[in-house]
Amino acid sequence: MNTSPGTVGSDPVILATAGYDHTVRFWQAHSGICTRTVQHQDSQVNALEITPDRSMIAAAGYQHIRMYDLNSNNPNPIISYDGVNKNIASVGFHEDGRWMYTGGEDCTARIWDLRSRNLQCQRIFQVNAPINCVCLHPNQAELIVGDQSGAIHIWDLKTDP
Repeated sequence: MNTSPGTVGSDPVILATAGYDHTVRFWQAHSGICTRTVQHQDSQVNALEITPDRSMIAAAGYQHIRMYDLNSNNPNPIISYDGVNKNIASVGFHEDGRWMYTGGEDCTARIWDLRSRNLQCQRIFQVNAPINCVCLHPNQAELIVGDQSGAIHIWDLKTDP
């Protein structure tokens, strides 16, 4: 990984926090010192996830996901994913970083192709209640979706369109 001295990506441990104060903060885990703060102007941050290659962090909020570069001091998002109507509650990545998944209050889990120049979602899995959490099975082929009704859904990415 090519990183500049003093950037978050150069630290062996990346600790990030975010929330309703519209900021993403990066910390030295061993000292508790905040090393960088990024303003996330658009909304609160509901979920954070670092890409598998540790180059970016996804901040999911109301109606969008913003990707910030961990290997620079650029305070602005470098990629913005939009098109969701409500809060995004969960975000994560395929282990090789080819795609991102999200779930939210619009009752959908979504797949976003990170290799595409088209920043729109590629696939949608609809459920009947707002989604609380989404995680990727270790086989990298099934999304497990938990919704507010208490139901757990399994989206087989190999067979379901």
